[in-house]
Amino acid sequence: MGIRLRVFLTRQEEKALLNLRTGDVSRKVKDRAEVIGLNAHGWYVEKIAAHFKWNSQTVRKVLHRWQKLGLEGLWELPGRGRKAKYSEEDIVFLEECLKQEPRTYNSVQLAQKLESDRQIKLSPDRLRQILKKRGSFGNKL
Repeated sequence: MGIRLRVFLTRQEEKALLNLRTGDVSRKVKDRAEVIGLNAHGWYVEKIAAHFKWNSQTVRKVLHRWQKLGLEGLWELPGRGRKAKYSEEDIVFLEECLKQEPRTYNSVQLAQKLESDRQIKLSPDRLRQILKKRGSFGNKL
């Protein structure tokens, strides 16, 4: 058991956290806001962790980020996850090729065209997923 960690909220902070818990934000942000509120109402870290089925270290991390960053600490930090190898312009380029050129392409040929014209290397499977998600691939064009 570590040191008791406790936050104290002003009325404005309480109101902001309540708005977050009922607002249109991600589930993670709502949970973090509730963790802050429960701690401010006297709940211990271990009890909050048991309530959310989290590790107590996760609750402590949320509380420390609140103390350091305030409301900004409830959201994810930027730069998480792998960055895309392609841009929106690359996919628009392929869609234009599919619309304007009289021939048909399969995903392997499109991947080769993207690599030769734009120096973007994507696997045919990934390219097919991207185009299908956008509704640009198949018999619809």
